Amino acid sequence: MQLIETPGTGERREYEMLIGGAWTGARSGKTFESVNPYTGREWARVPEADEEDVDRAVRAAREAFDEGPWGKMTGTERARLMRRLAELVAENAESLAVIESTDNGKLLREMSGQLGALPEWYYYFAGAADKIQGDTIPSHNPDFFVYTRREPVGVVGAIVPWNSPLLLLTWKPAPALAAGCTFVAKTAEQTPASTLEFARLFEEAEFPPGVFNVVTGYGVPTGSALVRHPGVDKVAFTGSTETGRLVMKDAADHIAKVSLELGGKSPNILFDDADVEAAANGVVSGIFAATGQTCMAGSRLLVQEGLHDELVETLAGKAGSIKLGNPLETETEMGPIAFREQLEKVRHYVDAGREQGAEVVHGGKARRIPRCRTVSLSSRPSSPTWTIR
Repeated sequence: MQLIETPGTGERREYEMLIGGAWTGARSGKTFESVNPYTGREWARVPEADEEDVDRAVRAAREAFDEGPWGKMTGTERARLMRRLAELVAENAESLAVIESTDNGKLLREMSGQLGALPEWYYYFAGAADKIQGDTIPSHNPDFFVYTRREPVGVVGAIVPWNSPLLLLTWKPAPALAAGCTFVAKTAEQTPASTLEFARLFEEAEFPPGVFNVVTGYGVPTGSALVRHPGVDKVAFTGSTETGRLVMKDAADHIAKVSLELGGKSPNILFDDADVEAAANGVVSGIFAATGQTCMAGSRLLVQEGLHDELVETLAGKAGSIKLGNPLETETEMGPIAFREQLEKVRHYVDAGREQGAEVVHGGKARRIPRCRTVSLSSRPSSPTWTIR
């Protein structure tokens, strides 16, 4: 068994936000906690930004775009910085993965896989940075010379979810930095730490101040203030469909461009001629992976009647064999639900299914996970938390 020391064991980490190249707290002085979902303990504390802090970050991004060296850089120069960033991500991938797993409870091997692949996004789009070009267009008037020129959108406000923060963040700045945009990233309140650690790499890569800014806080007021800010030219949001509707409405008030990556209900469809064992393995990996906390989860299962009983029996057996525990342990197969509100949501759906006549064939209750000790100078046993089994 391999154990990796959990960040914050014995000592709480204190973080600040990155605004305009400076590390800073919220103007109000307010902070909030990040809780390790496996131990149930606070392990980090971050600033609670409000509208004033968001305004500072957007103004810093605007200044970097309009007046700073970033706006004057060629694509070749931007590409050089992006390749350096990719190198630093690769060098720090394992420590970033441990922080993400500590923050959201997902398996370290999943987070390690994501972080290990992350540099490729920056390498790829660095290769595109000096190849952004327009067209010359024939004109009916011989005295006219007509051409198009591609220009960056401007300041991008990125709102990131809690389940895979750095992967889902990277899909936003990697192409936008190549184009010459600047960024204000708002973390999920449940998982702020990895994005703040990631922001340090922008400093080390020597990006100009204000190109990449991070604010931490809640959806209201922090996220809503970012979406509504007139200095934001585009909003890139990943999260729930309900919140996505609000983002689109608020961004429309100042005609900001919007891209939305929202939730869904992905179906598995099985017919009587399916290989039951292979199908069951696919179903289990689709919904139990990441404790079901992924936008690609196979959250619906539609089965032809003749296969139903055998498949349910097979699935129940596989569910019972899943090893629950510390997500930092290599042999753990499923970690905890990421935060209490999410646990209550899962409980609600289990209860709703029962009320509508569904039969629970395995589990259905929150289970106390037996604790094992982490490697640390003070190897105290962790306090109990809960996950759905």
